[in-house]
Amino acid sequence: MCGIHRRTLLKNAGAGAAAAGAAVLLSGCADDTGTKAGSTTSPGRKTSGTTAIQNVRIFDGERVITARTVVIEGHKIVQVGGKAPSGATVVDASGATLLPGLIDGHTHTSDDGLKNALLFGVTTELEMQGGGHDPEKTDNNDSIADVRSAGTGVGAPGGHPSELFPEGGPPGVPPEGADTGDGSGPPPDEGVSNPREAVKLIRRVVADGADYVKIMIEDGSVLGAAGLPALSNDTIVASVAEAHRLGKMAVAHALTVQAFEQAIDAKMDGLVHLFIDRPADAKIVRKVADSKVFVTACLCLNRSIMGGTGADFAADKRVSSRLSKEWLDTLRHGSLNHYPEGNFEDVLGSVLALHKAGVDILVGTDVSVAVRYLGGLAHGASVHHELQLLVQAGLTPVQALRAATSVPARRFGLKDRGRIAEGLRADLLLVDGDPTRTISDSLSIREVWRRGARQPRR
Repeated sequence: MCGIHRRTLLKNAGAGAAAAGAAVLLSGCADDTGTKAGSTTSPGRKTSGTTAIQNVRIFDGERVITARTVVIEGHKIVQVGGKAPSGATVVDASGATLLPGLIDGHTHTSDDGLKNALLFGVTTELEMQGGGHDPEKTDNNDSIADVRSAGTGVGAPGGHPSELFPEGGPPGVPPEGADTGDGSGPPPDEGVSNPREAVKLIRRVVADGADYVKIMIEDGSVLGAAGLPALSNDTIVASVAEAHRLGKMAVAHALTVQAFEQAIDAKMDGLVHLFIDRPADAKIVRKVADSKVFVTACLCLNRSIMGGTGADFAADKRVSSRLSKEWLDTLRHGSLNHYPEGNFEDVLGSVLALHKAGVDILVGTDVSVAVRYLGGLAHGASVHHELQLLVQAGLTPVQALRAATSVPARRFGLKDRGRIAEGLRADLLLVDGDPTRTISDSLSIREVWRRGARQPRR
């Protein structure tokens, strides 16, 4: 993933690719806390550059464990439980909870977005189209979040996300054909018209380093663009088959029940949105559960599509104090507002029904750029909003936290993160209070580590 091919892909995406991401914006454990025996450090292990976080409540990505100490050395977690090694720098975390670094399962990002994400303890973003950032600068840059990317998504010519860039451009977005040189220009049109073209595109983006393949199933019906050009079913099926042949996961943009069914029939691995056109019924819940796909709910995004903003969430000083004026304005006052007739309570009911049926639910925001037209969202901050909305839907705080840590790591094959365990990356978030009981405590950020690098306080 971190090799030259992926770097080539995202470098070649050019300045307009971040806006491609912006435009594609719409593009099972027990509930009880468990126990785990603590382990001790190996005799004689060097402690130079070692940090011990002690007297801390630990949510390990699955449950709260009995261990009260975590030791970091270099980029890794080297000890969970036991006593702090002699000579270690000690962080007294009394009254706080240590979490794995959070994962946003659906973004369209840039260096600015990755920097903001890390401020809120989001140590990894999963980009679902874009690439205006340079992985040579991001993979090992401990001042910003890590990122994985789909590169260029598979969509129809003139289809989604072109409706977000009408002639003349919507408010706050450059007009079609413009390229500002800073990643905020409109996306290139790389639409495919048939299976052959789709296979060719997928081979190119995979050869260039895409981590997974994103496929658009969108008719515009809930985006204020009914009749939008869409991929044929043959093209969707061929795209999934080619992704799998190349050893890549295929995920779908899908916002309606019909699109969900089409994606599942095509053997998609995951749905990176939740349907919003009607509430879940037993048939669709059973079909999703039987397929073993995951669903990235993007509840904040769904509120925005229905006309909601992030104003209530932004009123929390733990949010507003960490955001620039531009991002705070986008969060407070922005909204897509393409489907005001939608019922957000139905959406919350749908995610709970899927969760109860055993479907893996992932946290994802679909955040992109700081313009009101694409607003109600902000990098990093909206992951915490998403956690709150999942709890509002009926998940427990522990279940919501899993959806932002161990579950996305498992479903996207990120074996080195998403949990607190010896040998894994030291991507960690320390918060005051106990978010495993009161989910909003996730915003009471005391410290953040990215690959063991302790971030400056803000």
